[in-house]
Amino acid sequence: MSKRIVIALGGNALQSKESDGTARSQMEVIKETTKHIAEISEKGYEIALVHGNGPQVGRIVLASEAAKDVTPVMPFDVCGAMSQGYIGYQMQQGLKYALNMRNSDTPVVTLATQIVVDQNDPAFNKPTKPIGPFYTKEEAETLSAEKGYAMKEDAGRGFRRVVASPKPVRIVEIDSVKKLWDSTIVVTCGGGGIPVVENSHGELEGTAAVIDKDFAAELLAEEVNADVLMILTEVEKVAVNFNTPDQKNIDKMCLKEATKHIEDNQFAPGSMLPKVEAAMKFVRTNPSKKAIITSIDKALEALEGKTGTVITFN
Repeated sequence: MSKRIVIALGGNALQSKESDGTARSQMEVIKETTKHIAEISEKGYEIALVHGNGPQVGRIVLASEAAKDVTPVMPFDVCGAMSQGYIGYQMQQGLKYALNMRNSDTPVVTLATQIVVDQNDPAFNKPTKPIGPFYTKEEAETLSAEKGYAMKEDAGRGFRRVVASPKPVRIVEIDSVKKLWDSTIVVTCGGGGIPVVENSHGELEGTAAVIDKDFAAELLAEEVNADVLMILTEVEKVAVNFNTPDQKNIDKMCLKEATKHIEDNQFAPGSMLPKVEAAMKFVRTNPSKKAIITSIDKALEALEGKTGTVITFN
């Protein structure tokens, strides 16, 4: 029986650090990413893909605001939906080509996906999710003063705008994902999903936020009864004392060990911390299953138990 895997793709799966942010540059990176995804599919694994959208949605918002004198500014949730379509379209192109090169006719579909969040989530009062490009400290101070943006230093890489990042509660289109599962690779919950809240009349309304894609992928993995939640990022393994002479890579980590590392502030917020927390949530809910954190180019090897960091219940 094929193993079900939900794969969460980090920002490096879509853009390189040297990227100029153009659609063409992004497509080149996605072509490389999708080669690895196609390789996993070729081995018989059943896959759904979730991706981030921090830089992309940030640029879409900036473009909309810059053109305010010509055309109405789009609300944040609409910009998120735009990013789902734009990234999903390129994922479909890249992955379909990579599958064809392996003589696979597996369909690839992008699903515009809404995710319900709690309008009373405390995250709305404390923006933490980075979006858009990196800025110097001086540029960040100017944007904060002129536009009222909340700006925050991002893991030593510069300053970025931050928005609310509420936890996902419910995937609106989950039934469609389940119906497509047996025949199709679905790109879903893109950018963590389009954040919506349910009003007193039971209607869904968009809200200004970015849901963390790792938590969205975790919720999806629960809903489709996945065997593995795989979170792909820039590093081959999770590490403690990261980027210091005392760095130690972790091969396997149980919930108790992961909790201790978090208490010791070993994982950076907005970087490795949400990945580890999402992995922990998945195995806590599914004690017989596992989560894997590794790099894109090592994904298949990690599934085969050769590398990566495996997070388990015990």
